[in-house]
Amino acid sequence: MTTLQTAINASPASEAPLSAAAAAVSSRTWLAVIGATLGAFMAVLNIQIVNASLADIQGGIGAGIDDGGWISTSYLIAEIVVIPLSGWLAQVFSVRIYLLTNAFLFLVFSAACALAQDLPQMIVLRAIQGFTGGVLIPMAFTLIITLLPKAKQPIGLAMFAISATFAPAIGPTIGGYLTQNFGWEYIFYVNVVPGAIMIAMLFFSLEATPMKLSLLAEGDWAGIITMAVGLAALQTVLEEGNKDDWFGSPLIVRLAVIAAIALTLFLAIELTTKKPLLNLRILFRRNFGFGVLANFLLGVSLYGSVYVLPVYLSRIQGYNSEQIGMVLAWTGLPQLVLIPLVPRLMKRFDPRLVIGVGFVLFGGSNFLNIHMTNDYAADQLFWPNVIRAFGQALVFAPLSSVATAGMEAENAGSASALFNMMRNLGGAIGIAALQTLLTKREQYHSNVLSQQVTLFEQATRTRLDQLMQYFMSHGVIDRSDAVHHAYVAIGRVIQKQALILGFSDTFYLLGVSQIVALAAALMLTKPDRLDAGGAH
Repeated sequence: MTTLQTAINASPASEAPLSAAAAAVSSRTWLAVIGATLGAFMAVLNIQIVNASLADIQGGIGAGIDDGGWISTSYLIAEIVVIPLSGWLAQVFSVRIYLLTNAFLFLVFSAACALAQDLPQMIVLRAIQGFTGGVLIPMAFTLIITLLPKAKQPIGLAMFAISATFAPAIGPTIGGYLTQNFGWEYIFYVNVVPGAIMIAMLFFSLEATPMKLSLLAEGDWAGIITMAVGLAALQTVLEEGNKDDWFGSPLIVRLAVIAAIALTLFLAIELTTKKPLLNLRILFRRNFGFGVLANFLLGVSLYGSVYVLPVYLSRIQGYNSEQIGMVLAWTGLPQLVLIPLVPRLMKRFDPRLVIGVGFVLFGGSNFLNIHMTNDYAADQLFWPNVIRAFGQALVFAPLSSVATAGMEAENAGSASALFNMMRNLGGAIGIAALQTLLTKREQYHSNVLSQQVTLFEQATRTRLDQLMQYFMSHGVIDRSDAVHHAYVAIGRVIQKQALILGFSDTFYLLGVSQIVALAAALMLTKPDRLDAGGAH
């Protein structure tokens, strides 16, 4: 029996406190964990790299602004659908074959995306890339909590945190640099070398085990179908809703109804069938339930802030993709310093305290950005970004460790799928909420500011006269044309100020989400109590 099979089939009742010898981990096991986490890093990184260069990709393949969003949406839909399936499919095809096959296909379709000639080709290739890349995320998490003994899991989870929190932060930096200096195609070619290393590590570290194709006949197909349809419809609603005026669009309404019906059926099926795709009952366990909630809210702010900052820097400050990447680099680089130290902090302090400090820092970094002005740019964002980086680094590994502590090996696949899927779903919901909030608050602030800028105010009349004189001195001959240009200029100022205030409001929402996450984290049981009392 292989190491992985032993871990998966182990009985929780037989677990004893690990001795120093039992806690030792072979180099082969570490090779498997490192290779898997490298794959997860690449899969998450690919999302943000592409998002940072979306405008260049659209231009390169002749896609319109509205339709170009499907380049990202197709990847995200496929990814969120395959994450819950990965645990079961790994049992069917064996961990080695399943991981190696998807890692290889991820590289193939990454390179193929760079060769896409038009939008339909790109959408199909990105969907397949997302379906294969999405496998790498939960499988890395599963290997960590099944192959590593409890004493070593914080180290593995700290490594996984690099993919979960560092990759989204550093993605725009890498994407912007590659696009500006080499062309958008290289954001896909960049996967080739680390991907080859990943495949080599997994090939030499994962032991061959027989496939169990008979499990296909016993599969929870009703759950699989309803889950896939529901998540695909929901992800599409979240990605496209704001652009299509939400429920003002018949398509969005139909997809929302489909998502609601399919996911309701999925929940009913999973809670009643004897062999469910996902064991949803583990969500009722205190630590895992509150841990998933905190992780969901972490996703809201993690992916939400990566969305808001580039949009702000582009629309307000006029930064290009490389300049945006350099600003966002400070949300990632400090994590490389702190993440390796987190396992030591978890040994020295109560992990819940580390989690709490992390959420306080992450939430506080967002609140620092709620009073933005026209001059708020790279220098002003430096310290909020650094504080955010430290907060993210402190949260993920201890939160994952506490949430999954005491989890039986047979539930590891379900735990991994739910934990990672909910973080991604939190990101999708967070971005959708931020897009809508930004639109609505910009309209609100524009109305308020417009009411204050009237001809009854002396300051307004003075400013109009100054602008009119400016335009007449710069080539506008007709006085009425100069007046028109002056009104347009004031309108643009109002619109820009309203948009800045709207961005401030989005950071306020992100900060509030982390306060709620902190409240969920405070409900976690102390790890020592959990160890004594089991998984419940």
